[in-house]
Amino acid sequence: MTERLWGILIDSFPKILLPGLRMTIPLTVIAFSLAMVIAVVVALIQFAHVKVLTQLARFYIWVIRGTPLLVQLFVVYYGLPKVSIVMNAFPAAVLVFSINEGAYCAETMRGALESVPVGQIEAGYCAGLSFVQVMRRIVLPQALRTAFPPLSNSLISMVKDTSLAANITVTEMFMATQRVVARTYEPLALYLEVALIYLIFSTLLTWLQRAGEKKLSAYGVKEARHA
Repeated sequence: MTERLWGILIDSFPKILLPGLRMTIPLTVIAFSLAMVIAVVVALIQFAHVKVLTQLARFYIWVIRGTPLLVQLFVVYYGLPKVSIVMNAFPAAVLVFSINEGAYCAETMRGALESVPVGQIEAGYCAGLSFVQVMRRIVLPQALRTAFPPLSNSLISMVKDTSLAANITVTEMFMATQRVVARTYEPLALYLEVALIYLIFSTLLTWLQRAGEKKLSAYGVKEARHA
């Protein structure tokens, strides 16, 4: 590796990392938080078997999971202005990522909810608890523990998927890298560098995931002993 290339990589590292801290991470955190709200609501609707709402929830999941994320970004950012709905790039990206991820996480949550033993739910009703109380005190705590690993994987995937936001002019890490490449003509080294930064972010989240799983596992064992 030449001295010039080393200089480019050292100079470009903070220029790529800073957009990651200022744009990629906030985009991921905000969008995933909204996605979790959507996921829990949609999963509970299906779990409760509310007929009309269940059909709407399944239609939403069918459409979102059946169309590419990149196409959804283009529809919202470039398509909606044709019907006088104009959004800035960052809010558009948050909207699309949250709706997209919400559909996938909703199925994860639905599976987790259905994994809770029916006997526990019936026992809650026999104890005089309402549907909301049964969900809050019995079903959701167990379902969230079950769903934690796949939801963590979804979060890690979202960090990487945010690179698609460059296509609607969001200045995140990948777009910052593209700009440096256009100036230096060193695509291989620079794209490997941004891949390394994404890997670092994903590795940190993986460590947090493992720590969270251990904590939830210990909490589950503690609850079982007190039961």
